Amino acid sequence: MTDRFLPMRSGRDPWGSRRAALQLGGAAALGAVLPCWPVQAQDQTGGDPLGSMQWPGIVRKFMGQGAWHFTDEVIVKGPEFAEDAMNVPIWLDARALQRSAGPIERIVVVADRNPIQHILDFEPLNSWPVLAFRLRMEQGSPVRALVRTQDGRWHVGQTWVNAAGGGCTVPGASRADGSWSRTLNQVQARVFRNVLEGGTRLRLRIMHPMDTGLVGGIPAFHLEQLELRDAQDRPSWRMHLHEPVSENPLLTLELGDGAQGPWQLLGRDNNGNRIDERFKA
Repeated sequence: MTDRFLPMRSGRDPWGSRRAALQLGGAAALGAVLPCWPVQAQDQTGGDPLGSMQWPGIVRKFMGQGAWHFTDEVIVKGPEFAEDAMNVPIWLDARALQRSAGPIERIVVVADRNPIQHILDFEPLNSWPVLAFRLRMEQGSPVRALVRTQDGRWHVGQTWVNAAGGGCTVPGASRADGSWSRTLNQVQARVFRNVLEGGTRLRLRIMHPMDTGLVGGIPAFHLEQLELRDAQDRPSWRMHLHEPVSENPLLTLELGDGAQGPWQLLGRDNNGNRIDERFKA
């Protein structure tokens, strides 16, 4: 089978350097106990309504010189307080933006105060720009969806999630008991019709330990690329995942009007282990 994916990224920091960076930032992690975010001066936060000192860096790192603005047309929802910092549910919906600004090229999800800020990239392609997933959080943080439309502009939606902390720096359950090797990259899929009017909902669970590389002696090991193809072998959506996505990722997507199976899920992790799973409604 021809490899449809982009080349594997290189030049990423080794897991040891990330642990060191996290240790150096240990004092900042104490902010997780605060009940709400601090109010910062506008010149330090770039006018961020959530008052995040990391926001100017997020802008430079992920949006560069592109035009951007905050908008209510990108909805991001999470729990007010996440009791389980290793499984924080997030739901995002950019359908209103798509109706007003046209097709969406890419959605970048970031958590400002995570030691690894980049959570995932989502290209809706022929699906709706709606996604639910779970992530690990090291402390309370803004969680944002940076949405780029075809005109090159960025539209930013966000929410604040308080978390008990430590979600990125402890091993997952399957790593602790060793069961991950027996279920690696197994896929469970369910299809639901008309959960959102006129749509087709796909819920996926992919078995993978999703190690962040921030636990001593356990290097980063995570799903890296996923792509869904329809019965005509056309891509329905594409996703690039990073270390903070929760163990055994649970992903919910809306395939849109008239989606027809059977479908094929293709993917791989950062060690080159492949996924090739076919399923139907």
